[in-house]
Amino acid sequence: MPVVLWSDRLVFLLVAGIVAYFWYVRRRPHLLVPWRRVAHSAYGMSSLAVLVVFVAIGILDSVHYQPALERKGDEGVAYSTEVLSVFDTIASPLRAHRERTYSAPFATRAFARETLETPGPDGKLRQVREFPRLAWGGAHLKDEADRGRDVLGRAAVGLALAALIWGALAAAVVVSLARSARRGAFDAWRGIWRGENLVPWRAIMLTAATLLVLAGPTLLLCAHYHVLGTDKVGRDVLYLVLKSIRTGLVIGTVTTLFVLPFAIALGIMAGYFRGLVDDVIQFFYTTINSIPAVLLIAASILMAQVYIDRHPSFAPTSAERADLRLLVLCAILGFTGWIGLARLLRGESLKLRELEYIQAAQAFGVRHARIIARHILPNVMHIVLISLVMDFSGLVLAEAVLSYVGVGVDPSMISFGTMINQARLEMSREPAVWWALAAAFVFMFVLVLAANLFADAVRDAFDPRVKMGGVVPA
Repeated sequence: MPVVLWSDRLVFLLVAGIVAYFWYVRRRPHLLVPWRRVAHSAYGMSSLAVLVVFVAIGILDSVHYQPALERKGDEGVAYSTEVLSVFDTIASPLRAHRERTYSAPFATRAFARETLETPGPDGKLRQVREFPRLAWGGAHLKDEADRGRDVLGRAAVGLALAALIWGALAAAVVVSLARSARRGAFDAWRGIWRGENLVPWRAIMLTAATLLVLAGPTLLLCAHYHVLGTDKVGRDVLYLVLKSIRTGLVIGTVTTLFVLPFAIALGIMAGYFRGLVDDVIQFFYTTINSIPAVLLIAASILMAQVYIDRHPSFAPTSAERADLRLLVLCAILGFTGWIGLARLLRGESLKLRELEYIQAAQAFGVRHARIIARHILPNVMHIVLISLVMDFSGLVLAEAVLSYVGVGVDPSMISFGTMINQARLEMSREPAVWWALAAAFVFMFVLVLAANLFADAVRDAFDPRVKMGGVVPA
């Protein structure tokens, strides 16, 4: 049975908005030129390729449903209270292959010794302390000494599969470029390799090759081994970090839905009307900015938790309760994070209202709402776009910090912050359990780095000073 969480609605609303925006842009050359500049940036397109992979995982994890239970006799269909996603179904081996406790990456035995009963020389059972064999990790091996050979063999097959997929992608790109330029396939490939195209296909293909080299062996190995180990309760760490991607993306994107109304409306009104309106709006956001954000977030999360506990019918399942707390976090981050963008829009609106064409519109008696909608808003949208793209990585890091201190997402929701929070005590063990913390850090670092690089490309493309400094190719 399909289940649509509130965060799912907002995610697909954002996807629809992005699609509608680019459909609008493609019909207007003056808006299409900056995006062509982004498409001509090597690091921008490489980071976009990485972000596409993260976004694809996040979207698959945003399609939820309740699985049907087995029917007994003539009883109607009953559904489980557990809410799963399409990604959970695809990654079912990772989700279902749980151990009892910690195990290191590619291990065949548990990380800690346990008391086991084994038959002695006289046939009687005796208790010994040793590392027990894992239920899933390397369970297909008859001899544990063959683990290295098996891992290398499966990794080699994964690399060969990745090479085939990359070859198919490269062939499709070469054929497409050869047809569009009306030249031979060899010349098209040589142009890609030498970087002669406006679109940096060489950088894109190298990024795709890197992703496939990492994904190919991982996909073949994760069904038989815990590639990144397991956590305290035996969950696969690779599954946890992949599930954390959706939480980070929701925090970084859905928060914009709460930021935009406050920032755009109040920022433009303060700059355009000035006077008393400007003073009131500045007093409002200065007051909000004086409140410590962590205290405001903690109080909001606590009130939301109390409301959910008193109204269990409002969020009957654990997934809905965790999703509601996630939305509260997005809302409060948006309520406290719109001030910087509003100040930028206020300054830009102060400058735009003094231009001749706006003063002419005012002299002809054009209504203020029409002037703002037709002249002010389109000319500040580049600031809005740059600010939102650059704030994405900051919001992802904010979730990690807030969850680490216990005022972020629900503890039952998997995120980078909750993984880091749970791993901090594991680092004090002897020997240390390092893989959960390392996996969360690496995946979050790659996501934030790709977002920052893409934000730099967007900023350079939409910066008027950069556009005046060079010729933009059509």
